[in-house]
Order: sequence, then C-alpha cells, then structure tokens
Amino acid sequence: MRIAVTRKAHFNAAHRLYRSDWSDGRNAEVFGTCANPHYHGHNYDLEVRVTGEMDPETGMLIDLKDLADLIRREVEDYLDHRNLNIEIPEFSAPGPDGRNLIASAENIAIVIHQRLRPHIDSRMDLHVRLYETPRNFVDYPA
Repeated sequence: MRIAVTRKAHFNAAHRLYRSDWSDGRNAEVFGTCANPHYHGHNYDLEVRVTGEMDPETGMLIDLKDLADLIRREVEDYLDHRNLNIEIPEFSAPGPDGRNLIASAENIAIVIHQRLRPHIDSRMDLHVRLYETPRNFVDYPA
C-alpha cells in the first residue's frame, strides 16, 4: 500500500539573486530588489514528503523521528542563519561554467533535495516544497 508522509521544517537565510558575469545594472534589471548587493533574507518554510510502500510489520513508511533528524542535520543546521551566497558551497563556489549557482528558491529546493536524497531509501519517492514567502513556493520535483 503506497502512502505519503510529510515533515515540516523552518530556517532563516539571507541571499542575493545575481549572476556574477553580469553588471550590477543588468542584475537589477532582471532580479529587481532581490539583486541588492547587501542581500536580503527570508523565513523559509519547508515540507519534505516521502512516498512509498508502508511496512506491514510496523505500520509505518518511515520513522518520522529519523526524518526529522535528517532534515535538521542536512537542511536546518546547514542553511539556518546563513548567507547562502557566501557560506553555502553550492552557491558560493563557481560551477563548471565558471559561474555561481543563483540562490533562487528553485535552486535552494534542488539543493535541499540533493542533500536529502542519498539518505532516503531509493524505493521511496522524495518531494520538497519550499516556501520563500507564505504566497510563493517551489515544488521539486514538479
């Protein structure tokens, strides 16, 4: 029997949307106030959903305490109260194309998924929903 469980989490972080190969003017044109060179912050809300076959012996899909501990270690401890563009390697180090990964909500959700996926049984599906504001959120995978 397939079932899904969801765990909510929260973290605060600062970021700036910009491309290092663009001028400040071009970044401001494309990203608006989110390109502020002094950064800005969000109170991110996160939902992590795991879907799969329930274990008939335990009546559980996954131990929710284990999932909570995983999210705390791989997401909250890693991202909370950080400047994503400066302190988080996924956004601070240039990629193969020489540019930094833009710290958009979309890319943050993908990074969270990549950090969690290796720790979730491969027979289970993993879905991340990241709220940047109460009205704006990203789902990965879609």
